[in-house]
Amino acid sequence: MTLPVALPWAFAGTAVLAVLVWPLSIRWHDVSIVDIAWAWMVTVPAFVVAATITVTGPRALAILALATAWALRLSLYIAARRRGQPEDRRYQAIRARNEPNFARKSLYLVFGLQAVLAWIVALPLMAAVASAAPWRALDVAGLALFAFGVVYESVADAQLARFTADPAQRGKVMDRGLWRYSRHPNYFGECCIWWGAWLVAVAAGAWWSVLSPLLMTVLLLKISGVGLLERDIGGRRPGYADYVRRTPAFVPGRPRP
Repeated sequence: MTLPVALPWAFAGTAVLAVLVWPLSIRWHDVSIVDIAWAWMVTVPAFVVAATITVTGPRALAILALATAWALRLSLYIAARRRGQPEDRRYQAIRARNEPNFARKSLYLVFGLQAVLAWIVALPLMAAVASAAPWRALDVAGLALFAFGVVYESVADAQLARFTADPAQRGKVMDRGLWRYSRHPNYFGECCIWWGAWLVAVAAGAWWSVLSPLLMTVLLLKISGVGLLERDIGGRRPGYADYVRRTPAFVPGRPRP
C-alpha cells in the first residue's frame, strides 16, 4: 500500500479515536478531554501508515519515537492539569452557543473538527514514515528541531506547573525561567516541533506537507493559543500589562527594561 492509499485509513484511525473519547465527554459533561486525546489523535495516523504501507522509510523509527514521546508527555501533562477542574472555559463558551443538544452536536463540532485538524497536522509524520528516500542532512536538522521543541515545551510547562502550584504566587504573573524571555514559551516549543517534522518530511520529498506547520502556527498564534489567552488575561492578572510591555510574545528574546 502506498501513502496516498494509506491516507484515508490514517484518517479513519484518528476518527475512531475521537469517536471512542466522545462518550466519555458526555458522561463527565466535559468536552475538555479532547485536549488530552489530541496528541494521540495526531500520532495515530503515523502509526496507521507504518502498519499499512509495504515498506517504511529509513527515518520512520526516529520520527515515530519522537512523536510518541511528544504525545505521551503532552497528554499526561494536560490530564494532570485538568484533574479536578471544571470544563475549560473555551468549551463552556462553545457549549453555551450550541445548546440545546450540545452533547450530540459535540461529536462533529468538537471531536470531528479535532480529528480533521489532527490528520492535517500529522501529514509530515505520515510522509516521513512512508518515504523510501535516503537519509539526508536535512533529516538531522529536522529531528534536532523536533527534539528541541519537545524539551523546550516540557521545561516551560514544568516551570509553569511549579509556579501555579505555589499558593504564594496566586494571582501573580509567571515571568521566570523560559517565561522571562517569551510570554508563551510552551507554544514556541510546540511550533518548533512541527516545523522540525516538516523538515524531515522535506528530506523525504514531501514539501507539500507544509500545510501542517502553517496550520499549527496559525492555531498557536491566532486561534487557540496566544490570541485566545491574551484576550482577557490582563483582567485576571493585574501585572500582565507590564509583562506584555517588557516580554516578547512568542519567539524568545531579550526582555525589555
